[in-house]
Amino acid sequence: MELPRGMKDFDMDEMIKIEYVRQIFLETSKAFGFNLIEPSPIELLSVLEAKSGPSIRDEIYQFKDKGDREVALRFDFTVGLTRYATSQKNLKLPAKFSSFGGVWRYDEPQKGRYRFFHQWNIETFGNLNVEHDAELIEFTSIFFANLRLQNISIDINHRKLVESYINQIFESNDTTLLHDIFRAVDKVQKKSKDEILQEYKQKGHSPEKLEKILEFSNLKGTPSEIEQSFDTSSLDGWNELCNLYGSLKNRGTDNIRINFGIVRGLDYYSGIVFEAFDTTSDLGALVGGGRYDSLPKVFGRDDLGATGVAGGVERIILRLDEQGISCTPSSNTISVLYVNDELKSHAINCASKLRQLGISVNIDLTAKPLKKQMEMSSNSKFCVIFAPKEFSEKQVVLRNMTDRTEKQISLDELISEPKGVLNL
Repeated sequence: MELPRGMKDFDMDEMIKIEYVRQIFLETSKAFGFNLIEPSPIELLSVLEAKSGPSIRDEIYQFKDKGDREVALRFDFTVGLTRYATSQKNLKLPAKFSSFGGVWRYDEPQKGRYRFFHQWNIETFGNLNVEHDAELIEFTSIFFANLRLQNISIDINHRKLVESYINQIFESNDTTLLHDIFRAVDKVQKKSKDEILQEYKQKGHSPEKLEKILEFSNLKGTPSEIEQSFDTSSLDGWNELCNLYGSLKNRGTDNIRINFGIVRGLDYYSGIVFEAFDTTSDLGALVGGGRYDSLPKVFGRDDLGATGVAGGVERIILRLDEQGISCTPSSNTISVLYVNDELKSHAINCASKLRQLGISVNIDLTAKPLKKQMEMSSNSKFCVIFAPKEFSEKQVVLRNMTDRTEKQISLDELISEPKGVLNL
């Protein structure tokens, strides 16, 4: 039997890695005061279309339920969290939410992303300023540091800044043209300049004007470095971007740079935008986020600003693997072994009592030979061995699986004070 295309099973090793990322995410979220929430995995199709328009139907799992309602599986957390936030009339602001879980997208399967994958997300709603955007970027930097990932760079930009330059060059305020050129800039990381120029020439855009935009999108660096090579005085959003840069430096977030090529592909972003990369990888952005004040307005809340960031967990795991970072927690598991079948029930009794005291215990229930039980216990911290002679004296053998030393201990003492005896 086969799975549908783009789906996969997650085995134990993968789940250990996902859980590692999840725990670090939850700890970092708590440190920043974000409250964990899980929006519904199924939304009305009309709600999901509010973010990206009817074209989103081609990219998501949508269907009619038994009540003939058009519904769809969530493709991210932003829509659900925005729907939730805008529906809460008495929500204490600013409202800070975090989410972690599975999402579904009907994209072409690719490395690090199947059609079902895991995503982490944080969002802030309220009367926001640049410090709220800075907090999300600081969170992203610290989250990756807590994961122990190296070589992470966060590129920041402002949508209005790019918008004002496009309007200058094309001498137009046409929204359709603007979004078309935004998409061209967003493709710079994925396609060559010549490919983009050829594609957009066929759409009727001036190659000379587009080339100026693409050259502009290659500007990167600190505020002073950019000001030395480009006149920023006529760009909307430049001062706000500089304030963001200064705020991040004040927070000790040093792995940042301004990058005029970061615009984010989605049309609803309205201000600060950013992406995070592993500079030693060609995997693409690990994280994307920014200000999207327009989305709460779609849900009828003109009084709410919104800023958020999200990242794919499987892509993060690929980088953890590449950098040789272990996701396996140090084991405090105890294995209870027995020499013969007569001691099996005593060993099971001991294992149950230890579990009731909150200790993680493995035990073989099929009376395998002791040698085989020992092999199966290689990842345990200690082995408690029931042997005839020692058991007759109310003793068990305690084997340290790290240094291979053994000693006899009292069975009663093990069960009454296990954490002291086992040094847990």
